[in-house]
Amino acid sequence: MESVETYIRRLESWFSKCEGAVVAFSAGVDSSLVAYAARTFLGKESSLAVISTSPSLKRSDLDLGRSFCQRYDIALQEIETQETDDPDYQKNGPDRCYFCKSNLYFDLTGISKLHPGWLVMNGANVDDLGDYRPGLQAAKEFQVHAPLSDCGMTKEAIRAVAAFYKLECWNKPASPCMSSRIPYGQEVTLEKLQQIEAGEAFLNELGFDVARLRHYGKVARIEVPNDKIENLNAVSDVVKKRMFELGFESVEFDDEGFVSGKLNRALS
Repeated sequence: MESVETYIRRLESWFSKCEGAVVAFSAGVDSSLVAYAARTFLGKESSLAVISTSPSLKRSDLDLGRSFCQRYDIALQEIETQETDDPDYQKNGPDRCYFCKSNLYFDLTGISKLHPGWLVMNGANVDDLGDYRPGLQAAKEFQVHAPLSDCGMTKEAIRAVAAFYKLECWNKPASPCMSSRIPYGQEVTLEKLQQIEAGEAFLNELGFDVARLRHYGKVARIEVPNDKIENLNAVSDVVKKRMFELGFESVEFDDEGFVSGKLNRALS
């Protein structure tokens, strides 16, 4: 990895060619850094972070996004995207993210038209380019820019720069869309999203900062990091009781432990 100063200079140079920014903001570390950089290098009057209040975003992440923008004096606009009403999204095929991002970028493009010359941008980075991310195709079609990727920044570099700026989200665990907890081909519903959100919030309260509730219909499959599996087993009765309350009939603990994007294995 190159020096933090090198990446900052690249970002400053990248934004120097920008008139203004409409940032697809999710409160994750990637988009938070883009929103912060846009505010830093363009000023508050020429930058706007836009977050969706859609049911696919955790309410805790929405709250974090609000507090982040307030703390760093970033202009924030909240919108409600309609991806959960899109039949193609609800079908939950391998291209679900494409339809999600298409809904988002359609709305952001409309906002950018109110600010002539402003670019729509996201938090995509170099590591994303080697992963299965159909949302990148939607970004390409809507001409969404990716300053972090353009500046050669990996996830490691992004966290290093965020830490340099003392952004409190610099080490925030990844928190992808809750629909990613539902196996491909199984319908995305508001009820399932609510169960996932409530279940993961409960696991967080128990001290599992990184946790996934994979939704297999009536079965809840829980993933925590390998070094936390013993802790999970120690509170298994409490966890199962809560999952039953949420409507699940069976609970499984994944012995492999947490693996990001595990459900993508079905595509291989």
